[in-house]
Amino acid sequence: MLSTVYSAGMFGIDGFTVTVECNAQSRMFAFELVGLPDLAVKEAKERVRTACENSGFRFPSFEIIINLAPADRRKEGSAFDTPILLSILRCGGIIRREVDFSNKCFTGELSLSGELRPVRGVLCMCASAKASGMREFYAPADNAAEAAAVEGITVYAVRNVRELVDHLNGVSPLSPVPHKSLSARQGDCDDSLDFADVRGQAMAKRALEIAAAGGHNILLIGPPGTGKSMLAKRLSSILPPMTFDEAIETTKIHSVSGTLPPDVSLITTRPFRSPHHTMSAISLVGGGVNPMPGEVSLSHNGVLFLDELPEFPKAVTDALRQPIEDRQVTITRANGRVTYPCSFMLVAAMNPCRCGYFGAPGGRCHCSPQDVKRYVSKISGPMLDRIDIQVELPAISYEELSTRSEAAESSAVIRERVAAARSFALSRMAKNGGQVYSNAQLGAADIRRYCVMTEAATALLGAAYERMGLSVRGYDRILRVARTIADLDKSELIDAKHIAEAIQYRSLDKKYWG
Repeated sequence: MLSTVYSAGMFGIDGFTVTVECNAQSRMFAFELVGLPDLAVKEAKERVRTACENSGFRFPSFEIIINLAPADRRKEGSAFDTPILLSILRCGGIIRREVDFSNKCFTGELSLSGELRPVRGVLCMCASAKASGMREFYAPADNAAEAAAVEGITVYAVRNVRELVDHLNGVSPLSPVPHKSLSARQGDCDDSLDFADVRGQAMAKRALEIAAAGGHNILLIGPPGTGKSMLAKRLSSILPPMTFDEAIETTKIHSVSGTLPPDVSLITTRPFRSPHHTMSAISLVGGGVNPMPGEVSLSHNGVLFLDELPEFPKAVTDALRQPIEDRQVTITRANGRVTYPCSFMLVAAMNPCRCGYFGAPGGRCHCSPQDVKRYVSKISGPMLDRIDIQVELPAISYEELSTRSEAAESSAVIRERVAAARSFALSRMAKNGGQVYSNAQLGAADIRRYCVMTEAATALLGAAYERMGLSVRGYDRILRVARTIADLDKSELIDAKHIAEAIQYRSLDKKYWG
């Protein structure tokens, strides 16, 4: 007797359909699993048998062979427990043979009691099931809301094996999990982190507003206590809302990595990741025996904040160079190659020297010029060249700190300007069939098309190119930042004042790095 049940496997953030075939014959009892399973899948035999018996069903005493097709793709994880058991129960007559399994996809790990435990990557599996033409998706109850983010497929939340069998046999049908639109899931940004709490630092606030509007990388340099970390942590409060495609992509990555909170079905706020400087390069970009996303991918469509940038190992910071340019990371292993997206905003903060007080008033710094040079040289030139905006934060005066002022703008006000600038840019790119979501993503052809300058702006940028010894990458990044500044002004043309402000944000490399 042969039965077929459908499930889904994972490769990177992409799912693929897995056909679970069960052949049962009235011979001496045997239970074999084939189809390139990993150790976790092989161990499913004992989980499946025990869960079946503890759910009140008699495990068939047949010769059972389970094949996971396609047999040339490695199957990993415990998500195949449920479809394996269903295929066996169907062969044993416990599930009626007339039940149509051709449009149903099942996933879930089994406990020994027959409960369905959550698994990673359910959102990706549900999306692949829909793409394969499936109309019903059965997931553990803790994963069902996550799967329901996919529109166009009916999702059922399953708590245990008995409940699932009764549903399939028509004894006690389950109710589908309702699909919620992105607008129904989105809430207001976190009010606990507000730009109005930051005293002074008007230039840094302006630079962060430009960075948020265009998705640009930014470096904050200044003595301890000037508000670098405080400002960086408030950047999320002024970022524009996520689109549905961005929310789905971000949630897929967190689902695969197992970092999706149990009560969150769809990530609707942009991620903010702040790893410690003791991290390894693999933790940053991803990897492992079974390649998993790193911090750059977990920051996808959000912010990666590296505090005390020179304290990170040079190999770690240099590993960022390729992801910043390509906005994706490809990890190659013996069993295949996995690509994870990583379109993030890099926000870095650092002191100007080892003691932190180089250039600060009061002469508190005792570092020699060689010490200062040695400290800042931990950031390589190519890495620095990939940072669009560089801002120096001066020490805050007592008057700024003690004066009570109601004039400081809140994050909500700044966020409205950022969202308006993004919309202005997106509407321009949509007219030309653009496929980018921010000015930081503009390619060489896009820069020629969208970064149209006035004659005065062209002359100013040409003079700066020669005087500052800019690289081609630096030239392009100044144009991208100037394009964002013009968008904030609702200007289609880039004027000289926009170029001048963009150039101002790339002058610190000469001061500190020569």
